[in-house]
Amino acid sequence: MSDFHQNGLITDFHNLTRRPVEELERDLVRFGARRPMGLILPSLFSELEGPALSAIVDELAKVPYLDEIVIGLDRADREQFLFAREFFARLPQHTRILWNDGPRLRALDAELDEHGLGALEPGKGRNVWYCAGYMLASHRSSVVGLHDCDILTYDRALLARLMYPVAHPQFDYSFCKGYYPRIAEGRLNGRVSRLMVTPLLRALKTVCGPLPYLDYLDSFRYPLSGEFAMRRDVLEGIRIPADWGLEIGVLSELQRNYSLRQICQVDIADGYDHKHQPVSEDDPTGGLNRMSLDIAKALYRKLATQGITFSSEDFRTLKATYYRLALDLIEAYDHDATMNGLSLDRHCEEQAVELFASNLLEAGNLFLDNPRERPFIPSWNRVQAAVPNLLARMHEAVERDNQGDV
Repeated sequence: MSDFHQNGLITDFHNLTRRPVEELERDLVRFGARRPMGLILPSLFSELEGPALSAIVDELAKVPYLDEIVIGLDRADREQFLFAREFFARLPQHTRILWNDGPRLRALDAELDEHGLGALEPGKGRNVWYCAGYMLASHRSSVVGLHDCDILTYDRALLARLMYPVAHPQFDYSFCKGYYPRIAEGRLNGRVSRLMVTPLLRALKTVCGPLPYLDYLDSFRYPLSGEFAMRRDVLEGIRIPADWGLEIGVLSELQRNYSLRQICQVDIADGYDHKHQPVSEDDPTGGLNRMSLDIAKALYRKLATQGITFSSEDFRTLKATYYRLALDLIEAYDHDATMNGLSLDRHCEEQAVELFASNLLEAGNLFLDNPRERPFIPSWNRVQAAVPNLLARMHEAVERDNQGDV
């Protein structure tokens, strides 16, 4: 059972009473009369053939308060898109699939490139960005949720708890982040959050001094979770990172654009398991190796916008500070796991910390060597200013893909 402490800068919604999902859903149906709700599902086609997504769709089919579900489909050819249309057809909600590799959306993507507004490399950030644009164009939802499509332990209560704080008409939250313990098959998981992000934030406090931004990020119990809900206006103004820094980048944009009183987090599950990324020690373009690089760069970029200057010497100091803090945390996690009857491989944990420490230095070098890097996809406010009718044409393209010949 979750504790009740409010010990960070943002409001924390706990799971104190295990309230039945049916009660939460009855409330959400009432809230939906004033604040209609939609859901974004960023997906690779391969996830339609995986062990998680079919069960997720079965659960979503029971959700009574969603008006709209938008699926962003990546890496799909024509036959795979047609398969996806059938796969999601059992959803009773207004459901649309963005065929991101289809000719209609590719044409719009090329047009954005001509204006210097392209969504950069394919990936989750680009997928979410296009889904957000479609949500803005559809005008169906005033509250939008988002979660991944590889959750093996999915239950619709997860979504109900995620949406509740933003959907409640008497609450004033614009954004809600989900959290949960990363435990599965008797193991303590979540290495990047536990062993990289938490000790890195605390090392940055030591090296850069206390900063409200770092205290803010350190208030999130699971800053890398892929589950969040937000008001529609959030979608218009935020700039989404195109790389693995998506979650940290979104939190950073929220801190810049909104009062902390409008941001909260919620306990959405007793346990959570999904597809695990490999460490990929020898491949800096994939797995936890790439993820840790992108997260570090996202943090450095944000701190630079707040006037923090970095040098090569600073990054070496940061690496050493981080490494000591991370090793101390491994011991704490090992003891916590032991008392709870969970397993934790200290050798693998220390190998991960060594990789992350090395990547802090590499990310610093990349940051210093590429001052003109454009890491963010432009906000939809900017796109609408440059190409005023693009959202309407995107909506038409998606409708034609979903209801006509492709």
